[in-house]
Amino acid sequence: MAETIEETVETAAAPNPVSRLCLCEQYVRVTEGAAITAARWLGRADQDAAERDAAEAMRRVLDDFPIEGRVVIGSADEESPLRVGEDIGAGGETVDLALDPLEGRGVVARGGNGAMSMIAVGERGSLLNLPDMYMRKMAVGPRARGSIDLLKPLGENVQAIADSFGRRPNDITTIVLDRPRHHDLIEDIRASGARIKLIQDGTVTASISAAIRGTNDHLAVGIGGTRQAVMSAAALRCLGGELQAQLWPTSRREIEQAREAGIDDPTRVFTTEELAPGEVIVVATGVSNGDLLRGVRFLADSARSHSLVMCTRCNWVRFIDGIHFFARERREEVRLLGY
Repeated sequence: MAETIEETVETAAAPNPVSRLCLCEQYVRVTEGAAITAARWLGRADQDAAERDAAEAMRRVLDDFPIEGRVVIGSADEESPLRVGEDIGAGGETVDLALDPLEGRGVVARGGNGAMSMIAVGERGSLLNLPDMYMRKMAVGPRARGSIDLLKPLGENVQAIADSFGRRPNDITTIVLDRPRHHDLIEDIRASGARIKLIQDGTVTASISAAIRGTNDHLAVGIGGTRQAVMSAAALRCLGGELQAQLWPTSRREIEQAREAGIDDPTRVFTTEELAPGEVIVVATGVSNGDLLRGVRFLADSARSHSLVMCTRCNWVRFIDGIHFFARERREEVRLLGY
């Protein structure tokens, strides 16, 4: 029997039970607090102070959050409020936390662009806890998913990405961290014909940027940290992109560390789903202006933030423009975006 009009309306109006229970939108408070605090240090040449204050601000919000969180990616510093292994939260859903209160701390110290505060949340025991070392990584968005292979020459990957977009290689923009270790990689990119965008910090931001249309970025590649690889994988899970990563040990000791972590083959290529399986939430708030997020803007008695919220459970990606008042008695008007 066909549904009645009343039944159809009632079904359409009923809240999604998954969305109702998910905390994804509330996590933006965590990154907003860290970003606003870090933004106070923009251009003041003190990256340690900026990261410390951002970490403390992030911890204050998480302490009152309705979760039983375990920090699996955070700081190795025993004095840090976000040290690995720390239990955080006021009680509730058990989750893994990957925390980066200031992605691009050097950028903030120099007064540069593209810094952000970020958190990734996964089911307990899901986020891969890799030893702290380098990884070789390659990240693309949904259009190029399935076309890359970390073990193939870079020129072949660039051509495959170009084909997926229906473009030529010299229409493809590649993001690379400006480091001496990437000298040969940069030459390979040039030989492929692709364009290059060199960045000073922010490899997670680069991976996300490569997966979002409108940034004019198509590929993020290079050697960075393991924790950045896991956080990038979580973000690309939400965005429908792809990340491939391979450990890049620089000493025999690091090879032993990998084996102690259960990785017998250090040449193994990890996929997006292996690095960040299950349902994941990723939230980022801009600290300084970038291609992806606008930075914090301070007004007379308020601050304006710009955030990105992504959730595989709720199956959405949202940009959030927030205004944070510093006083109850407001004398400042709320302005539309762009005014």
